[in-house]
Amino acid sequence: MKRIQMILQGKGGVGKSFVASLLAQRMMSRGTVPVCIDTDPVNQTFAGYTAFGARKLQLMRDGNIDPRGFDQLIEMVMSEPDETAFIIDNGAATFVPLCAYLFENDVAGFLTGSGIELVLHSVLTGGQALGDTMDGLASLLKLFPNIPVVVWLNEFFGRVERDGKAFEDSRLYKDNRDKIQALLRIPEVRKETFGTDLDQMLRQKLTFSAIREAPDFSIMAKQRLAMTWRALDSQMAGAGL
Repeated sequence: MKRIQMILQGKGGVGKSFVASLLAQRMMSRGTVPVCIDTDPVNQTFAGYTAFGARKLQLMRDGNIDPRGFDQLIEMVMSEPDETAFIIDNGAATFVPLCAYLFENDVAGFLTGSGIELVLHSVLTGGQALGDTMDGLASLLKLFPNIPVVVWLNEFFGRVERDGKAFEDSRLYKDNRDKIQALLRIPEVRKETFGTDLDQMLRQKLTFSAIREAPDFSIMAKQRLAMTWRALDSQMAGAGL
């Protein structure tokens, strides 16, 4: 069975490409080489990782996103052999047009009917972007009620909570608990140590495994990043990813 992991969120800069990279690294660590696709027409961060060889989807025509360009995405999926795993990273600019395309063309129903498993991933982040990311997740849950969704709680900008209540206590979660396949947490870390190391790794677009041989990282930076990977990998394993 082909499997698609698609990251969707309408707010930029919340960690979508980081989540895509985590999924790719998880699969590669288990011996699976996924087909990685970057649909962001503005900031193709995922495609910047040389380790993943991500394909770039060309969507721009005359300065605008051409919805028919998403046909290429489905062609890519259908042309690959059975048992292929896909990771599709979508930018903020493509969130609305891609969601509209998926909904209007019943892409989820088409893929399911073709024996292809689709899982959506959405990122919630603390701080000022919480409201926008909650709205993006709510849109996904409403448009695609029969597709499982994995929610990533990114605490880099603060705890994902409103009025002192965690996401798990929110009405959005309680009303959609049966649709949410898993909750994964990118935990808040000490910015002077773990945060600085992670930021440096992301800026250089390195994988956690590449850090072991990277000359720019100290022994303890490598230790902290190894700890970070083990924690994230354990969560993905627990979620069946």
